[in-house]
Amino acid sequence: MSREGDELGVSTVEDLRPVPVMLGGVRGGPDARTLRRDRWWGSPLVTAGFLSAFIVYSTWAVFQNSDYFVGASAHRDLISPFYSPCLTYSCGLAGGSGRGWLFIAWWTISPGILVLGGPLGFRLTCYYYRKAYYRSFWQSPPACAVADGHGSYSGETRFPLILQNIHRYFFFIALIFNVILTIDAVMAFRLPGDGGIGVSLGTVVLVINATLLWLYSASCHACRHMCGGNVKQFSKHPVRHRVWKFLTPLNARHMQFAWASLTFVAVADIYVRLVASGAFHDPKIF
Repeated sequence: MSREGDELGVSTVEDLRPVPVMLGGVRGGPDARTLRRDRWWGSPLVTAGFLSAFIVYSTWAVFQNSDYFVGASAHRDLISPFYSPCLTYSCGLAGGSGRGWLFIAWWTISPGILVLGGPLGFRLTCYYYRKAYYRSFWQSPPACAVADGHGSYSGETRFPLILQNIHRYFFFIALIFNVILTIDAVMAFRLPGDGGIGVSLGTVVLVINATLLWLYSASCHACRHMCGGNVKQFSKHPVRHRVWKFLTPLNARHMQFAWASLTFVAVADIYVRLVASGAFHDPKIF
């Protein structure tokens, strides 16, 4: 036994005991929710406020069942992303004849309800949005080094959170909507009765909206993993390696694309709604 060991009261390796670790306790001490002195509550508060505002507006917009299409009478071809693809006969009555899909004749409620589940399911199960609303609404936990707002934790192993595992399938559904909204953006270059083909401010709005949705989808964690995350040797998959390298920088900006695309979906709907209601005319750029 060494002199240092004698001073510490340790004679053999067997005398060493692991330090007991307590898991599941309140972080920051038994009498404090956290020891942090910064404004840690700011981020979850802003997130909850923004998401709440979007939920309220989008719910109102989808149930309006009006002012979602600007057609030939206004020399434009603009449709709100909340209502695309337009699947009911009422789309034609709203001015979308030749523009709407007109599959369902008996549906009299807002056609936006029929397509709500696809984009909503993709965003609701998104890895980033889970973090956002878990922290802001569920306080689970609200921030790093802050006590969880719940006494127990089961992860995403029970209903309904176990349904978060279907995110990868909603990804493919979201791609279908991206293609449709891209077609909407291309159709927005049509200026019937006002030059035929051109660019208006509405065209720019729908093009930006479609671009941000593609960036959000391409930066998705599930997309990156599907394209190259499960490859053991990139040398054997050069094409997938190139795609993976392209997606990786986008993935690092997934949070920014998530917020930007969510915001612009609402902006696009507001713009189309204002033009369709006659609040102002969509200005032609060239």
